[in-house]
Amino acid sequence: MTYKASGVDIEAGDDLVDKIKKLTKKTLRKEVRGGIGGFGGIFELSGYIDPLHPYLISGTDGVGTKLKIAQVCNKHDTIGIDLVAMCVNDILTHGAEPLFFLEAFDCGQINPKTVKEVIAGIAEGCKQANCALIGNYLNPNESLRDFEKYDVVGYAEGALEKKYLLPRVSEIISGDVVIGLSSSGVHSNGYSLVRKLVKAKNYTYQDPFPLDKTKTLQDVLLEPTKIYVRSVLPLLRKGYVKAAAHITGGGLTLNIPRVLPSHLKVELDGSKWKMPLVLQWIAAEGQLSEEEMLQTFNCGLGMVLIADQMYEKQILEALKETGESASNVGTVSNLEKGILIICIIIYLIINKSKYYYCVPTIV
Repeated sequence: MTYKASGVDIEAGDDLVDKIKKLTKKTLRKEVRGGIGGFGGIFELSGYIDPLHPYLISGTDGVGTKLKIAQVCNKHDTIGIDLVAMCVNDILTHGAEPLFFLEAFDCGQINPKTVKEVIAGIAEGCKQANCALIGNYLNPNESLRDFEKYDVVGYAEGALEKKYLLPRVSEIISGDVVIGLSSSGVHSNGYSLVRKLVKAKNYTYQDPFPLDKTKTLQDVLLEPTKIYVRSVLPLLRKGYVKAAAHITGGGLTLNIPRVLPSHLKVELDGSKWKMPLVLQWIAAEGQLSEEEMLQTFNCGLGMVLIADQMYEKQILEALKETGESASNVGTVSNLEKGILIICIIIYLIINKSKYYYCVPTIV
């Protein structure tokens, strides 16, 4: 199976982003730092009374077709956590503390029970991210005729002092360590492929999960996206981290390069972390190629930090104290011949069979 055949063309999406960049350049103000293509939008407050003005970091996202599984299963209490996570984890990679969150809820007809469950999940996500839910927009939409159909979009605003802004691209050097923080599962990307897989194999979401019969497919596929704010933000404030990447759409091979200087590469060793069972199952059941797996899913790492070797011990100890599962998963090294290569070894143990992935992925 491939993500493209499931209806999502990552390359076409990247081409569209390039075209959008040209349009957005016409709207830029002098306070904008960076632009379309980063994990968040950066805006410098200037011209105000306080001379120590901060940067504002904004991020907006949705949950994608994971919503369709929630709707089929009539289980809506975790989708809100996913929504918050997708937004706040993005702005966190720039060093921002999430301050407040807003959401817009489009639905065919207002089902009070469903709306309450979704917004309760959003509130829980905001608690985990230590940000305020200050607004929501409820929009009955005639085009969504089904009573249970809805879509939800979130927006997070964060801020930071200039000295904390990430990535510090000019400081990243060969020999820096790559710290990987474990994901809670699929998170919120790749669900068009997941849904196609479930349908093709004649599963239902109430079926027992083949690698852990104590759970159903619904349980493992609707596991909410992990929020990293409380565990990672203190490390950013201490200056331990040079760059951070949120592993979302595009997986490991497309997200890590977004924070690297053009002359460096990252080499990851997949034997240093565990791939969640649900991702092992998807890889084997869908017979996904190495490239497809690495650019579609997080493969077990939801957030990646790049830091100087001297801070490795402090970072890992601090993350452990917050309950995170994290490890040194690779290194930064010099780029050869102008090609960015991420070498990844992933061990999959499925039904006592070993799947050994070792693939240099050119991106």
